Amino acid sequence: MLSIVKTKSLKKIIVSVTNDLSTDQRVDKVCSTLHKNGFKVLLIGRKLKNSTPLNSKYDTKRIKLLFNSGVLFYAEFNFRLFFILLFLKKDFLLSNDLDTLLPNYLVSIFQKKKIIYDSHELFPEIPELVNKPFVKKCWSNLEAFILPKLKNTYTVCDSIAEYYTKKYNTNFKTILNLPNKKDLEFGTFPFQSDGKKVILYQGAINIGRGIELMIDTMQFMDNCIFVIIGNGDIFRDLNQKVINKNLTDKIYFLGKIAPKELHKLTPLANLGISIEEDLGLNYRFALPNKIFDYIQAEAPILVSDLPEMKQIVLDHKVGEIIIKRSPEKIAKQIEGMLEKDYSSNLKKAKKELIWKTEEEKLFEVFNNLL
Repeated sequence: MLSIVKTKSLKKIIVSVTNDLSTDQRVDKVCSTLHKNGFKVLLIGRKLKNSTPLNSKYDTKRIKLLFNSGVLFYAEFNFRLFFILLFLKKDFLLSNDLDTLLPNYLVSIFQKKKIIYDSHELFPEIPELVNKPFVKKCWSNLEAFILPKLKNTYTVCDSIAEYYTKKYNTNFKTILNLPNKKDLEFGTFPFQSDGKKVILYQGAINIGRGIELMIDTMQFMDNCIFVIIGNGDIFRDLNQKVINKNLTDKIYFLGKIAPKELHKLTPLANLGISIEEDLGLNYRFALPNKIFDYIQAEAPILVSDLPEMKQIVLDHKVGEIIIKRSPEKIAKQIEGMLEKDYSSNLKKAKKELIWKTEEEKLFEVFNNLL
């Protein structure tokens, strides 16, 4: 088994993200692995009004901002992050996603520090930028300027790694965002399910996630309820849609839930969904965390006919791929799935698809630096 090469002095690494640190499981796993292997870790993010307290073994710092959305947010955060990075002692910089890369890159050049880049997605291809060509071009230009200069890079799936390697002649490695192995724990929903089958969506409540389609599907399902866990840009719109369609007895919004509590609710699902739309390359190459969380909870999954998530289902036989994206067809497909037994395949996949297997790849990245 590989491990990170030990050095004579403790190496300090500063890790940066633009979120508030409380729900970013990928970054937490990376930081925990580095901390466990002898790095002094400082994770920097931002502080929001509803940010929950953190309990981590590594150091954290949250930046309180005047602006929390739009161009002013990105400008303020990157400006503040640059000066924080500039004046803190460090040996390495780990930038997560394009929205933290510029200050990390500039500090790495000015102070000749080694930089690592973890791309969680194809940032310029996110659906929120589809109708903002100028903003999209700005991010794309930044990416094109910096990425070819980076040597230590990794991302969340093979499709994105291949895309970046081909486009910028880089050498992106793949480190899947797999969860830690979890024993089953069962909590309770804050409502009565009355013995009905539970269909679960957990994750960001944003456009293109297929939640609207699933809401329409519930009109054709009598013995099921649909539970939505998370928050995001279209949360209120979806809530109103459920009210307008008189589906409040079938569809429940639980809002944002801390990972520790979510871990107890996911196993209550009879089916987990990840039915993202093909809204450009970012969604086409998506391999959402929730797919692996469903597998750890031993819940079968219904996924979109998109390459990365589709491959998980084909390789491990833990669910099905959407045949046709119409409410009636999906309802019929789900009813068929709920009659099948996926338990043995789920138990096997649960043992294989864990973070421990990805740690080896992370060790290789950092051993190259050391």
